[in-house]
Amino acid sequence: MGSFLSSLVTPPPADDGDSAVVAVHSKAAWDQQFEAHRNAAKLMVIDFSASWCGPCRFIEPAFKEMASRFTDAVFVKIDVDELGEVAKTFRVEAMPTFVLVKGGQEVSRVVGAKKDELDRKIKTFIASC
Repeated sequence: MGSFLSSLVTPPPADDGDSAVVAVHSKAAWDQQFEAHRNAAKLMVIDFSASWCGPCRFIEPAFKEMASRFTDAVFVKIDVDELGEVAKTFRVEAMPTFVLVKGGQEVSRVVGAKKDELDRKIKTFIASC
């Protein structure tokens, strides 16, 4: 019910055609995206957020900027109201939560709109490719 009410109050953000962030809106699309990177050495940075979440909206421009800067990684955005099952699989309990995945395994996470910490962790795990 919360996602229904939030959709009435806050329109979903428009997908930015120029963004390097892949917005995933269905379980099938998520499964396809995850399978494509499960056996890859490339870092995947998953942004679990919600349209009604103020800190999520605050960090979104920085996340998009990181996606354009760190082209050696894949950046994915998941709305927890749309894909609660995926959020539950990754044990997301607060938004935003950024999960860093490599080879199908979680290697790190950042909980909260902590831009500098996220930037630092992305640099660390891209360097270890």
